[in-house]
Amino acid sequence: MPSFFHSTFQRRTAAVSTQFVALLVAGLLTLAADQAQAWGLDDVAALARAQAQAPFKPANQAMPTELANLDYDGYRDIRFSPDRNLWRADKLPYEANFFHVGRLSDIVRLNEITAQGVKPIPYNPADFNYGQNKLSPQTWGDLGFGGLRTFSNLNTAEHKDELVVFSGASYFRALGAGQRYGLSARGLAVDTSGASPEEFPRFTEFWLEKPSAGAKQLTIYALMDSARMTGAYRFDITPGEQTVTEVHARVFMRATDKPVATLGLAPLTSMFFFGENQPRKEDFRPEVHDSDGLMIATGEGEWLWRPLQNPAAAITTSFSMKSLKGFGLMQRDRAFHSYEDTEARYESRPSAWVTPLGDWGPGRVELLQFGIPDETHDNVAAYWVPANMPQPGQSIDFAYTIHWQGQNQQLPPNGWVTQSRRGTGYLRPGAEVQDQHQFVLDFAGPALDALPEGAPVQAMASTNANGRVIETLAYKNPVTGAWRMTLRVQRLNPALPVELRAFLQHNQQTLSETWTNLITP
Repeated sequence: MPSFFHSTFQRRTAAVSTQFVALLVAGLLTLAADQAQAWGLDDVAALARAQAQAPFKPANQAMPTELANLDYDGYRDIRFSPDRNLWRADKLPYEANFFHVGRLSDIVRLNEITAQGVKPIPYNPADFNYGQNKLSPQTWGDLGFGGLRTFSNLNTAEHKDELVVFSGASYFRALGAGQRYGLSARGLAVDTSGASPEEFPRFTEFWLEKPSAGAKQLTIYALMDSARMTGAYRFDITPGEQTVTEVHARVFMRATDKPVATLGLAPLTSMFFFGENQPRKEDFRPEVHDSDGLMIATGEGEWLWRPLQNPAAAITTSFSMKSLKGFGLMQRDRAFHSYEDTEARYESRPSAWVTPLGDWGPGRVELLQFGIPDETHDNVAAYWVPANMPQPGQSIDFAYTIHWQGQNQQLPPNGWVTQSRRGTGYLRPGAEVQDQHQFVLDFAGPALDALPEGAPVQAMASTNANGRVIETLAYKNPVTGAWRMTLRVQRLNPALPVELRAFLQHNQQTLSETWTNLITP
C-alpha cells in the first residue's frame, strides 16, 4: 500500500510538474513574443522611411528662457535623482536615468517598451534635483530630455555603474569593467572631410526595452534624422570586461539634389593632444590622449597601425581595401607612468574595436586629424566609407559590433608596435642629411618570441615618392629583450607629405603589423 501510494504520488506529481513547466514555458514564450511584437527595428525603420519621403523639418529645440540662460555650471547643477531611476523599484539588472534639457543639449523623446506595449516617458520635474538654481520647472510642461544613460553591475554586485551614454547628435559611448570614459562613437559621419560642411545627424527619439530579471543585455532603439537622411538603429549592449555594443542600422537617403560625398559608417571620435611620438616639453605629463593609434585589419590579412598626431593643419588619410575585417581607435599604452595624471587616468580610457557583421564590400577606412590647443577638444575621427555609396532615394543596411576594451584588447596575431618615438639622436659629423627624420619603433608579439636565438630579422621600410629611406636597422633591445627598429628618412619636398610603411621580416615571413606614418608638410 505505501509502495503503491508512493508510486502513484510520483506519477501524479510528475504529470503536474510537466504540465506546470509546459504552461510556464508557454507563458514565457507568449510574454517574450508580446514584448518582441511590441516594438522592433522594423517599426523604427517605418518611421524613418516615412520621414525620408518628406522634406526635412528641423526638430523644435525651443526651451524656457530661464533654462536657456543657464551657464555651464548652472546646467551641471541639475541632476537626475538616483532613487527615481527607471527600473530601480523593480530591482532589475539594468537601470536608466536621463539628462535634463539645456542650452548645450539636443532635445530627445524617450519611450519604454514593455510586454504591454510602448509608452512615452514624460518629463517630470520631480525626477531632478536643481541644485542652487532658482527655476520654476513646474511651469515648463513636457520638455523632453537631453539624453540618457544606463547602469549595470559592471564592476561589483553591490553597486550599479554607468554603462552607456547617449547624448548630443548621434554620439554614444560605453564602458567596460574598470574603464573611464574616453572616446565616443556616432551613428553616422557625413561629409566629415572635404569641401562640403559636415552634417551631424541626430538621434531624435529612443525606445528602451524593459529587461527581464535575468537579462544579459540591454536593448535600445533610436530614430535618426538629418537634412539628407534618416535612420533606424538597434543597440544590444552586453556589459563585461569588454562591453559590447551590437549595432543594427537601416539608413534612408532623402531624395535631395545634393548627394552625400562621404558617408562614414561606424564612426569613432577621439582626442590626441601629445604623446611619445609628439612630446610636449612644457607639460610634466609624458602623454595626453584618449587614443594613441588607428588599427586596421584588412580582409586580405594585413594589419596596419597608424600612430595618431596633433597636426598643425587638418589632414585626412585613407586606407583602401577590398574588404574590411575590423578597425579601431586604440589606447594601446595602458601604463600609468606613460601619463602620470592622477585625475584624468588616461591609461584607463577604453579602446574601441569595430567588427563588421557581414561583408561590407570594398571601401576605405578614413582618418581625419586636426590641431587642438588643449585636451578638452576631440580632434580625431575614423570611419568606414563604402565604395558603393547609396544614392538619394536609396537605403543601406549594415551591422557591426564595438568592443570597448581595456587591458585585454584586440592585437594582431603575430606582432605589434609597442611604442613609436620620433626624433634625431646623435649623428656622426658629416652624417647629417637635409630634412631628415628619425623614428625608433619597438615591437612585441608571439611571432617574435618564437624566433630561435640569433635568427636574422630584417627591417623592411618604404616611402612614397617624396621620401627616401636613408637607414634601417633591426636589433634586440639588450635591456628589454624586445625587438627594436630604427629608421631614418629624408623628405625631398618640404611642401609635400611623406607616407611611411615599415615592418619586421624573417626569411620572407612577416613578423609584425605594418607601421604606417605620415610626415606632414
